[in-house]
Amino acid sequence: MAKTDIARRVYNHTWKLDPIVRSLLDTDFYKLLMLQMIWGMYPKVDATFSLINRTTSVRLADEIDEGELREQLDHARTLRFSKKEMIWLGGNTFYGRKQIFEPEFLAWLENFRLPEYELSRRDGQFELSFAGPWMYTTLWEIPALAIINELRSRAAMRSFGPFALDVLYARAKAKMWAKTERLKALPGIRISDFGTRRRHSFLWQRWCVEALKEGIGDAFTGTSNVLLAMDNDLEALGTNAHELPMVFAALANSEEELRQSPYKVLQDWQRYYGGNLLIVLPDTFGTAAFLRDAPDWIADWTGFRPDSAPPIEGGEKILSWWREKGRHPKQKLLIFSDGLEVETIEETYKHFRGKVRMSFGWGTNLTNDFEGCAPTETKSLDAISLVCKVSEANGRPAVKLSDNPAKATGDEKEIKRYLRIFGEKGRVEQLVKV
Repeated sequence: MAKTDIARRVYNHTWKLDPIVRSLLDTDFYKLLMLQMIWGMYPKVDATFSLINRTTSVRLADEIDEGELREQLDHARTLRFSKKEMIWLGGNTFYGRKQIFEPEFLAWLENFRLPEYELSRRDGQFELSFAGPWMYTTLWEIPALAIINELRSRAAMRSFGPFALDVLYARAKAKMWAKTERLKALPGIRISDFGTRRRHSFLWQRWCVEALKEGIGDAFTGTSNVLLAMDNDLEALGTNAHELPMVFAALANSEEELRQSPYKVLQDWQRYYGGNLLIVLPDTFGTAAFLRDAPDWIADWTGFRPDSAPPIEGGEKILSWWREKGRHPKQKLLIFSDGLEVETIEETYKHFRGKVRMSFGWGTNLTNDFEGCAPTETKSLDAISLVCKVSEANGRPAVKLSDNPAKATGDEKEIKRYLRIFGEKGRVEQLVKV
C-alpha cells in the first residue's frame, strides 16, 4: 500500500472541510465494550461529559477557531456505522471470542448518531459538554478529544510552507523510529497503541501504528483504535475506563453503596465479558482504597491496569496484594498505560521482568511527540493534558479522585466527601504533562 505523504497532504488541503473524524469506528475499543454494557443494563441513565483542559497555561479558545471546531463537531454528528464496519464488528474475533457484540446491540448500533453538544468560550478556554442518555453521550469522548487536538496541530502548522512541513515530519518520524529501535531491544516486550485521544492527527497515528507493526513485529500486540485495527488487520484492544465507576458512584444512594460501587462495576462487567477482558482499573478513587476493600474474587481476574500511580510503585503494591490473596504474580498481568515515555517503558520492563506478565499501552508520547521537531521554535505542537470526563449522572455530580490529586475531577465539595469515604492513602501529586 502506498504511504501517504503527510507533509504534502497537510499543505495541500484546499477543500472547505477536511474532516478529522471520518468514521464512528475511529474510537477506542473500550468505548464499544462499555457501550454494550450500558445499552444492556443502564439504558435509562443520563450522563454528561465535559471537556477539561488540565494544561491551563494553554488557552485553547485562542489557538483554535470556534467556527472550525463547530464544523468538525457537526460533521461527526452526520456519521453512521457503515455496512462494512457492522459486518466486521459482528463477524470478527476479539480476544479469542467470536460474536462478542450481541446481534440486538449491533442492530441498535447501526442507527447510532452522536447527540447534540453545548459549546461556549470562557477565559480563553472552550466549555464543551455532551448531555443526554449515557448510551449516546459516551461515544462523544474520543472523537471530541481527537478533533480538538488535531485542530490545535493544524493551527500550529498553518504558517509552515511545504519544506518546513517536510522537515517537521521527517524529524518526528526519526524520533519515533529511534524509540522503536530501543523497544525492539527488549526481549518479550509487548506494546500496543493507546494514542487515539491525544494524537497529533489521524494520519500521524496511522503512520505510527504501521511503523510499530513493521518495526517491532510480534511485540506490537495491536491498537485501541477500532478503525486502525480493522484497516491494518490488528487486534482491537481495550477493556473499561474510569467512567463506569464514576457513574456508578454518582448513582449511589448511601455511603456504603458509594464505597462498594467500584466492585459493583466489576460484577456487571464480569456478567457481560470474560477471559482476557477481566482487567481491573483500580485507581478511580485511589488504588490503596480499592485494594483495602476489594473482595477476594477480584484476585481471580486476569490482571490490573495501574493508570495514575508511578508504574513501579503502583505495580509493586498490586503484586503484594496478589501475594496476600494467595495468588502468584507470575500468572497475572499488569498493563501500564499512564503517560508512558520510552524511558519509563524500559525502566518498568526491566524492574518487573520475570515477576509478572506485563504489557504497555503507549499513548500520547507515541502519537503526539513533536517536541523539538518544528523548524522554528513553537510550543503549540507540544501535547497537552486534555480529557473529557463524566461530570454528572442523572443530575448528580461525578467525581474522579485518582492516585494523583492533579488528575482529580469534580466539584470540590464532592471531592472532599469522596476523600472522607475512600481516604487519601497512597495519593501522591505529580506533574501531569499529558
